[in-house]
Amino acid sequence: MKLYLKLFAAFLLCSQLIACSTTTKTATTQAPEQNHGFTSTQQSADEWWNIPYPQSFDEKKLERKQSLIKVQGKSFVTEDGKAFIFRGVNIADPGKLYQQGRWNKALFEEVHRWGANTIRVPIHPLSWRKYGKDWFFERLDEAVLWANSQGMYLIIDWHSIGNLEAEMYQHVMYETTQHETADFWRKIALRYRTVPTIAVYEIFNEPTHNYIGTGDFSLGKANWESWRNLLEDYIDLIRLYNKNAIPLVAGYNWAYDLSPIATAPVRRDNIAYAIHPYPQKAKPQDPTKANFFAMWEKTWGYVADKYPLIATELGWAKETDYGAHVPVINNDGTYGPNIVEYMAKKSVSYTVWVFDPEWSPVMIKDWNFTPSEQGEFFKKEMLKSRKNK
Repeated sequence: MKLYLKLFAAFLLCSQLIACSTTTKTATTQAPEQNHGFTSTQQSADEWWNIPYPQSFDEKKLERKQSLIKVQGKSFVTEDGKAFIFRGVNIADPGKLYQQGRWNKALFEEVHRWGANTIRVPIHPLSWRKYGKDWFFERLDEAVLWANSQGMYLIIDWHSIGNLEAEMYQHVMYETTQHETADFWRKIALRYRTVPTIAVYEIFNEPTHNYIGTGDFSLGKANWESWRNLLEDYIDLIRLYNKNAIPLVAGYNWAYDLSPIATAPVRRDNIAYAIHPYPQKAKPQDPTKANFFAMWEKTWGYVADKYPLIATELGWAKETDYGAHVPVINNDGTYGPNIVEYMAKKSVSYTVWVFDPEWSPVMIKDWNFTPSEQGEFFKKEMLKSRKNK
């Protein structure tokens, strides 16, 4: 009987040890991103308490090692201190391209064949809401892998046009809120915080309080000081999630006018400025190259003497071309050579608008990648820059 009791006691002790061991194992292996339940994944749509936390992109998936691009004084530089100029193109919104069956690696490979080292990816607020965060992250993950495989960089652009301060916009596809804008950048910065391929975060595409020429403040009140404060809040938020991000900020007049920077620059380090210097933005009485240079210098060019500058949209079309509209019309072909010469003198980066046959001014006339007039010009320029690198 005593032997039986001893065996029974030993059995109970072993059971307790096993139970303790199991409990300890469960506690120590529980994922840090785990929610209230005991799994790190949502088993069904009803398990709202098990919706997983957002995850950052795994940089180990990258095919190639890419240098982190940094700001150093008025320049962009690689990790070893070499000057870097972004030269590339805009593509259309991933939502548009995917819906039309044109979102694929072949598009990125073709852009690279044109000499580009950068692709700007415009994301419209309406598209972001239509497809949702998870869908967009799948597309942007693909963009990261495709761009990285070609050694190219990405600029993510929150593509809205209007007055974010008053939350009034030029078109329904641009409508957003200050909260949605902040949340978009918080999510982007968390997702891609260790990904050098996404080099630049363009906070807001084209700030304007003028409704398509109606007049100043027809999209509500705005002033540079409050806009600057709002930009600085977004920069601080982005940097909490991604200290290596390069925030890109634009001025009024549809991202053309940076004159306030002379006396009231954004009060944050390691940022860059954006401009959209389309041909009809500068209107000298005598349209000589010297006069265009002088007007560009006064409105935005001088900024490049102190800060990195990217023309994230530029390009032209003849008045008779598909989609020609103000402010992109240039009939004599002088705009391209002039703007490239001026930007080269100032070490200004650029991404041409747009590598798509439907949004204008087009760089390609069709999905066989037949170049337009500006497409042919910028293709030669980018290939020449790559050869001379």
